[in-house]
Amino acid sequence: MARTIFAQNPEKYIPALAEALKKIPEFEVPEWAMYVKTGVSRERPPVDEDFWFTRAASILRQLYLRGVVGVGKLRTRYGSKKDRGGRPDKFFKSGGKIIRVILQQAEAAGLVEKVLRMQHGRRLTQAGRDFLDSIDGAYDEGVDSSEWVVKNVPVVAQVGDEVEEKVENVAENIDGEDESNGTRMNADDTDTKEKEKGDKKIKKNKNEDKIEEIEDGE
Repeated sequence: MARTIFAQNPEKYIPALAEALKKIPEFEVPEWAMYVKTGVSRERPPVDEDFWFTRAASILRQLYLRGVVGVGKLRTRYGSKKDRGGRPDKFFKSGGKIIRVILQQAEAAGLVEKVLRMQHGRRLTQAGRDFLDSIDGAYDEGVDSSEWVVKNVPVVAQVGDEVEEKVENVAENIDGEDESNGTRMNADDTDTKEKEKGDKKIKKNKNEDKIEEIEDGE
C-alpha cells in the first residue's frame, strides 16, 4: 500500500481519477445509468453527468484502502438514510447493480481481480495499484507522511491444488462410508419389516383358529 494515497485530498483525487477512467475503453456508461436511482433511499436518479466515472473512482479508492472488499460492504458504504415523512429516518443500503457492473468493468480492464477462496470479494491487481498511484490529485497542506507506518492488508493465501485434492479424497471416503452404512441400515430395516409381517400372520392365524373353535362350540 503506497502511503501517497493517504495524503491525497479525496475531494480532488477522485475527480482526477474519474477523468483518467474516461480514457479507458472498458469503462462505458450504460444507457440505463442516468434513469435509475442508486438506492431505495434516493428520491431521484443522479444529476451529475460524470456520476458513473466518479462512482467508479470512489470504488477503486475503497479497494485500494481496504484490500479485499465485496459488493455487500460497498452497498453499505454508499447507502444512506431514507426520508420517511413523519416517521424516523431509516438507513438503507444502496443498490448493487451499479457497483457490480463497475467492478466487472474494472475486472475487464485488468485493474481488479476476484478472490474466491477464504476471503470472498475483489481486490486491486498490481496494475490497478500502479494506476491509482500514478494519479496526482492534490496533497493536503501540512501533512507529513514520512513518519507514517502503513500496514499492508493481509490477503489469505489461496489453497493449492494438492490440498484441494486431499480434501476431495477425504470427502469421497466419507461419502463411501455413509453409503455403506446406509446400505446396512436398509438391510436391517428390511429384516425388521419381514419379522413384523411374520408376527402379524401368526397372530392372524391364531385369531382365526380361536374363531373356528368358538363357532364349533356353538
